[in-house]
This record gives sequence, structure tokens and C-alpha cells, in this order.
Amino acid sequence: MNPVIDRLKIFFLGLFFVLTIGIFVVHYVWIWPGQQCEQAHNWWDWRTRTCAHPIPISDITGRLIKDDASRDAAKAALADSRAKQAQKP
Repeated sequence: MNPVIDRLKIFFLGLFFVLTIGIFVVHYVWIWPGQQCEQAHNWWDWRTRTCAHPIPISDITGRLIKDDASRDAAKAALADSRAKQAQKP
């Protein structure tokens, strides 16, 4: 058999295994943690691989929400988020 064919066969098999390992690493490091974070209703930052809990802007700025409907919606969202965090094992 031609030695070029043997070398090409080994090259493409090696390339296949390297790409397969690379895809597994990407999934293990970025994709699967991101999916788990988003299932917990948190925010996932893929650059720093950080799973962050959302905080209402009124908590950061200290300003009150003057609209009653908006305030009730924010409180309900916060209570829902805390309940889901409490259920998390």
C-alpha cells in the first residue's frame, strides 16, 4: 500500500480524536455549566464562567419603585427566584 495513504489515514484519525476531545472539553467547561445555571434561573457569563443571581436594580441604586404594579411584579419575581433557590439541592 502507498505510504502516503497510511500517513493520511493516521493524520485524519488523529485529527478526529483531537476535535472530539476539544468538543467534549468545550461542553464540559462552558455548555453544561451554562445550562445548569440557566435552569436555576440565574445568569450565565461564558467569558468568566460565572453563574450570577439576578439582583433588582432598585437594590443596587437604593431608589424606590414608585409604580405599584411594577413594585408588586418585582417583589413577586424576587420571591419566585428565592423560592427556586431554596428548592435547589
